[in-house]
Amino acid sequence: MNAVEDALPRAAGESTRERLPMLGLLALACATFITVLTECIAAGLLPSISRDLDISASLVGQLTTIYALGSLLTAIPMVKLTSHLPRRPLLMASMLGFALANSVMVWSDSYALMLAARFVDGVAAGLLWALVAGYASRMVAPQQQGRAISIVMVGIPLAMTIGIPAGTWLAQHIGWRWVFGLMSLLSLALVPGARLMLPRVPGIPQQQSGRLRDMLKRPGLLAVYAVMLLAVLAQNTLYTYIAPFTALSGSQAALDRLLLLFGATSVVSMVLTGALIDRWMRALVAAGMALFLLAVVAMALLPRSQAMLVAAVALWGLGFGGVSALMQTAVARRAGEQIDLGQSLVVVGWNLAIAGGGHWAARC
Repeated sequence: MNAVEDALPRAAGESTRERLPMLGLLALACATFITVLTECIAAGLLPSISRDLDISASLVGQLTTIYALGSLLTAIPMVKLTSHLPRRPLLMASMLGFALANSVMVWSDSYALMLAARFVDGVAAGLLWALVAGYASRMVAPQQQGRAISIVMVGIPLAMTIGIPAGTWLAQHIGWRWVFGLMSLLSLALVPGARLMLPRVPGIPQQQSGRLRDMLKRPGLLAVYAVMLLAVLAQNTLYTYIAPFTALSGSQAALDRLLLLFGATSVVSMVLTGALIDRWMRALVAAGMALFLLAVVAMALLPRSQAMLVAAVALWGLGFGGVSALMQTAVARRAGEQIDLGQSLVVVGWNLAIAGGGHWAARC
């Protein structure tokens, strides 16, 4: 916790009257929305894809696995290779990568080609996630970094709450291929939007490009990564197997509404985080972890109570919704000018925790 608190600059407690560049931050929020939607939508469309391609559900599931693999394997190398390049064209290129890969999902009947397209999606996502927090940080004064990153990260709960249910519903009416087609169009539309709304942000001169091991020696940075890894591991263990909890209380039919509640309270959490993060980071991290722990304990002690399940899911969303903004802000402030390299490790750690959460839950 102290490492996260230490990540605040001394000026963070000071008020500021400077206006945030909302159009640019909203463009970045749209990018995170598209990225999360692209990553997760395949799971929601699993039955339709499986039936249409005449392949097993487990093979369709690999479309999500290969996406995560693309991010894991390439996030750090891509940041190292592109650290000296202007950031706006890189972000636009990642959007074009999404558009191209999602277009393949629309037209191809080849499972192998779809796997390749999803890997490209993952590469684009790894690059984008490494860029957006640093981009937002460089657009604002130091004492506004947390708020700016929180605005950008609101795309995550919005994608989970609105995007994925909407995509699943659309697939039932117009077909799953058109859902990927719409995501491709959204990605393409954001390219000129980013060009118009985002300021030019230069890369780091090659002679100033740092090494990963040197960056990790910065005080407190490893502790921030450890907090993030454990938090995401715990969260994904619960999220992966929330369905059995609903079954214990006889609430299986309400699972979609419970997930909607989780998403809605996550949005509330992100809004509160954005308002308070630049002054109360340590308190927000502690409160978030406490709410999550309270939710888990409530589910464990009263597994058959529907009322307790609803309350626990609400607490869960309030506790975890702001974690992405909190962790990325802490890394941004600790990594200094190597912020994009620091964020690339967030990408790797986050995806490892997601994979580990699913594996741990399966073993339990």
